[in-house]
Amino acid sequence: MNRRQILALPALALATSALATSAWAQADRPIRLIVPVAPGGSQDIVARLIARHLGPVLGQSIVVENHPGAGSNIGYELGARARPDGLTLIAGSDSLSINKGLFRRLSFDPVEDFAAVAQVTSVPQILVVKADFPAASLADFVALSRRQPIAVGTPGNGSLSHLLIEQLQQATETRWTHAPYRGGALAVNDLLGGSLQGVMINIGAVTQHVQAGRLRGLAVSTGARTAALPDVPTLAEAGVSNIAVSGWHGLVAPRGTEAATVLRINQAVGEVLRIAEVRERLAALGIEPVDAPPEALAAKLREDAERWAPLIRRTGMQPD
Repeated sequence: MNRRQILALPALALATSALATSAWAQADRPIRLIVPVAPGGSQDIVARLIARHLGPVLGQSIVVENHPGAGSNIGYELGARARPDGLTLIAGSDSLSINKGLFRRLSFDPVEDFAAVAQVTSVPQILVVKADFPAASLADFVALSRRQPIAVGTPGNGSLSHLLIEQLQQATETRWTHAPYRGGALAVNDLLGGSLQGVMINIGAVTQHVQAGRLRGLAVSTGARTAALPDVPTLAEAGVSNIAVSGWHGLVAPRGTEAATVLRINQAVGEVLRIAEVRERLAALGIEPVDAPPEALAAKLREDAERWAPLIRRTGMQPD
């Protein structure tokens, strides 16, 4: 890039912002944010947190709509079929890439029918047991599973948690009983009640339980330890190498949404992620903010889809 092009960048960014703002100003509707899950989970919490601050940054009101069901595909399809006019956003997650391989007969493509806007967070997975469970480490858990049946709960068939325990079982040459739930909170409740021996789940669902000493974290799925639970080792540290997985929350838009609009929203999300209240709330959930360009999320969507499809086929995994 030469000096003239570099000097032109601020003007280009300003023009991009003005173009997107002008398009919204001509509309008599607020931005609609479709959340494809029920209220209360981490994906919904993050979406509402971002929406509350994103509206003022954009100078545009945002209305949050929950459309759960069918593995998030009801909400995703609604978003994919919306007009690409900058007035519809969808709260996406790692389920987009997973659903591309998991569901055989969708009327839309969970990856190709969306414009990537912004990855907002990185969400580690964590394997937890009750604090009094006779396994102080992942190695203990694996050894115990070779001597007696072990039931591990997840938020559902085809969830990132489910994919991860399949990888772990292959890596450790063990078999666990998979107990899929319709939501992570139910699995955690049964773990606390003694009906399960373990739960694999996104870290935000159990951070407070681990910090309070009710649950014990055996391993986190990311390549580095998390700030929220620094005493919990990574999978590699726990003896399982070559597995590093992280979920995400973020924003996508209908395919065909103008690049200028996508860029303006991405820049606004970056501003939101620098707000102290937002960072503190995300930290309390145990998840980390991510400020990256739209291209980074687009690449992640495609790479993850290619990563998970073979595992889904090999295990014969079926959606709920």
